[in-house]
Amino acid sequence: MAKDTKKESGKKKGEAIDAPPATASRLRAKYNDEIRPAVAKEFGVSNRMAQPELEKITINVNMGRHLDGTKIPPNIRQTVLDTLTTISGQKPMVLKAKKSVSNFKVREGYETAAMVTIRRDRMWHFLDRLMHLATPRIKDFRGLSRTSFDGQGNYSMGLTEQGVFPEINMAEVSFTHGMNINFRFANSNAKMSEFVLERLGMPFAKLDEK
Repeated sequence: MAKDTKKESGKKKGEAIDAPPATASRLRAKYNDEIRPAVAKEFGVSNRMAQPELEKITINVNMGRHLDGTKIPPNIRQTVLDTLTTISGQKPMVLKAKKSVSNFKVREGYETAAMVTIRRDRMWHFLDRLMHLATPRIKDFRGLSRTSFDGQGNYSMGLTEQGVFPEINMAEVSFTHGMNINFRFANSNAKMSEFVLERLGMPFAKLDEK
């Protein structure tokens, strides 16, 4: 028993808590079979090593504003961690403040956020669910912003509540929270990343025809 406990405690933060997805992602196959050739034609980048590549997706939930004294209330903390575990399939890590900020009543060492970083097939499966199952459930959804890219082609978006993911049963949670989702690209810029995401199926807002 002691040996198993030691082994369990030695897991790295953010490590997968279950086996990798049993099936290969259809989005990853679509990217390799259809989008890579399209990128080569559109941008003249035929070398696969120089083409834009989605490296990882990071999901972050801010808990700092819910600080009660020196700690996050247990129900809020557990709800956030359960949400990130359920939608990502990985154990999230809790971030602590690196320095004190008096205006926000935060001191160094206080827990302020929870995050999880997903890569490879797990990342592609999450992206598939996000685009085709979660975003259509956003209230009054009219498409994602096309202006949230940075100079390196990374993209950021936000959700106001975790209930847009069908795997979250809102009847069983005691706290509603949003999250920030960041897409990290390599070898890219804003135009390339938008091109890749849109052809993968990202529901961006329609371009103004004017």
